[in-house]
Amino acid sequence: MSNTKGKSDKCSFCGREKKDVNLLIAGIEGHICDRCAEQAHSIILEEMKKDSAFELDGMKLMKPLEIKEFLDQYVIGQDQAKKILAVYNHYKRLTQRVNDDETEIEKSNIILVGETGTGKTLLARTIARMLHVPFTIVDATVLTEAGYVGEDIESLLTRLLQVADYNVEAAERGIVFIDEIDKIARKGDNPSITRDVSGEGVQQGLLKLLEGSVVNVPPQGGRKHPEQKLIPVNTKNILFVCGGAFEGIERKIAQRLNTKVIGYGAAKDGDRIDRENLLQYISPQDLRSFGMIPEIIGRLPVLAHLDPLDRDTLRRILTEPKNSIIKQYEKLFELDGIKLIFEEDALEFIVDKAVEFKLGARGLRSICENIMIDAMFHSPTEQLKELTITLEYAREKLDRSSLNRLKAS
Repeated sequence: MSNTKGKSDKCSFCGREKKDVNLLIAGIEGHICDRCAEQAHSIILEEMKKDSAFELDGMKLMKPLEIKEFLDQYVIGQDQAKKILAVYNHYKRLTQRVNDDETEIEKSNIILVGETGTGKTLLARTIARMLHVPFTIVDATVLTEAGYVGEDIESLLTRLLQVADYNVEAAERGIVFIDEIDKIARKGDNPSITRDVSGEGVQQGLLKLLEGSVVNVPPQGGRKHPEQKLIPVNTKNILFVCGGAFEGIERKIAQRLNTKVIGYGAAKDGDRIDRENLLQYISPQDLRSFGMIPEIIGRLPVLAHLDPLDRDTLRRILTEPKNSIIKQYEKLFELDGIKLIFEEDALEFIVDKAVEFKLGARGLRSICENIMIDAMFHSPTEQLKELTITLEYAREKLDRSSLNRLKAS
């Protein structure tokens, strides 16, 4: 009996007695003290980090068709952009073991051009759901040259490090989506007129990141200072995907194609040009005319466009994707025990307004929010079991809202 009591008063792992530890946790066959429990927890975390989803060794690469089918569940249309994102040459080159006599696969950064609300950021967010590498989305509008108000270019990699749990090896094979890349276009044709610290200056700073070099990254972001500990990150294997609306670039494309967007005078070839979707004819020289420097265009060799959303596509976006706007509202009301039903006429009305306002898929969200705000406010307290959104209800709520004052430009 005394032997059993002696065992129960000791940790089965380290042998410390009860009086020597803060806590002794009882088990079926023995005990564990708080110190050993903490150490075991640390070991588990280390092992999980080794086996994390960021490990590429032995990873099964998905086929391009499988990646596109996954994107189709969340993003309607934009087949060309999906195909470009689905080609996993980036992952192939990461798994390549290069010998002296083998051909080395070079990195191909991507730039996506499309009107606002066509799905550039959504594509990036959706592909992040299935990736086996660290992925982050950053905004180019906050970047400035070193020494000016704003963020250093290196802060792009800070977000990637944070996503990778500061695992530098994992971050060095991740993907960075740089949104609003068009906002750093050169402000004037002559760069010597004034200091372009948030335009051409940022483009110059991005060159070393896009090409591949060892960059000292501040672990917490912000500005670098001499006493700060910096983390060296090699960007050679980091894939950069850039996206931007490039508002007004259609005029550059039309000028190059020798056609007119408005008017009767057009080239003979103009009849074969789709003037409603000039972005499909975009080329690197159009980006240069817009204000992107040649060096950065050369480091973004894959150029893809996103088609403007027509009425049929907007109608599908409203209800078909897994996370469609209507399904989200139905889920929100279901949490309050209310069954939400949209009549077909009401859905058609929402799409018609989105086309009128020319705000793309984001316009659908704004219109629905204005229609549903009163229902979301009153329904939970009125103890409804079912709510039907009719055409009359949708029109009445939108007419009262400030959004209805918007007119297509």
